Amino acid sequence: MNTSNQLQTESSRKQQVKKRQYGIRVFFKGMAMGAADAVPGVSGGTVAFISGVYEQLIESVRSINPGLLLTWRKEGFKAVWQKIDGNFLLTLLAGIISSILLLAHVISYLLEAQPVLLSAFFFGLVSASVLAIYGEITDRSWKTTVALLAGVILMLLVNQLLPTLDTSNPLHIFMAGSIAICAMILPGISGSFLLLIMGVYGDVMHAVKSFELMTMLWFVSGCAAGILGFSQILSWLLHRFHQTTLALLTGVLIGSLSQIWPWRQVVSYKIDSHGRAAPITHDNLLPSVYEQLTGMSSQMVPALILMILGFALVWFFYRQADK
Repeated sequence: MNTSNQLQTESSRKQQVKKRQYGIRVFFKGMAMGAADAVPGVSGGTVAFISGVYEQLIESVRSINPGLLLTWRKEGFKAVWQKIDGNFLLTLLAGIISSILLLAHVISYLLEAQPVLLSAFFFGLVSASVLAIYGEITDRSWKTTVALLAGVILMLLVNQLLPTLDTSNPLHIFMAGSIAICAMILPGISGSFLLLIMGVYGDVMHAVKSFELMTMLWFVSGCAAGILGFSQILSWLLHRFHQTTLALLTGVLIGSLSQIWPWRQVVSYKIDSHGRAAPITHDNLLPSVYEQLTGMSSQMVPALILMILGFALVWFFYRQADK
């Protein structure tokens, strides 16, 4: 083999490695999104935003529409796959599904065994996300200020705005899926938290664990309808009103911080269709007050360490993306 062929072979090998590394990065970003979505109060959309794949994800999902059938007939499957950015979407989805299957039980255990420490880590993560996304807003005008305040108010009122649904009604399951999936692609709004508010979180999780096919089909159908419709709206907003939309999302993130404050006490529940109580409203407390009211340790030092770790982790990835 001559020198020219060797150089070409080496160049080809490096390109293949680069593509493989890109795919691995997207896969792990998907895993991070799946892990976040498993925690009520945390949004996978937040992880997508801070990891730099948010707008690519929205555009990829938005491109899935009836027009693809015409593209398929005229240009074939390859053109359809390229139009929806299929490699990216499939890799990200594989990461999300893998995370749910592998980490859901771990996350559930930590929610029960170490709620303060888990919440502290995500509080630091979301706090850094607020600064990162706010830093992308270059138009600091009255419009973006109003949008930011509207986002905060919307998030603070969200548990008063949603109805209580009954999972014995297929249309209610469909509605729950369409609402939850819209939240999952919005930074700051947790789809699993909205399922808790609607009183169907326990039933949906039970359906997944018990493999109740009809319930899962109705829920997945709602998810598909919700994400395909909402991605069109979100893409339009990001293209036409990019700065205002970023400000609105920043406000939603700020409002979500009250849902993941580590030291809190449950003050109200919502009963689901099976009679199970799901906590939906909390009083946020100072660590010292938390110890007095609950009789449990505030775990102040490890909680602060994890809070700083979550903040630093997001800020590191944000600075890397900026470079």
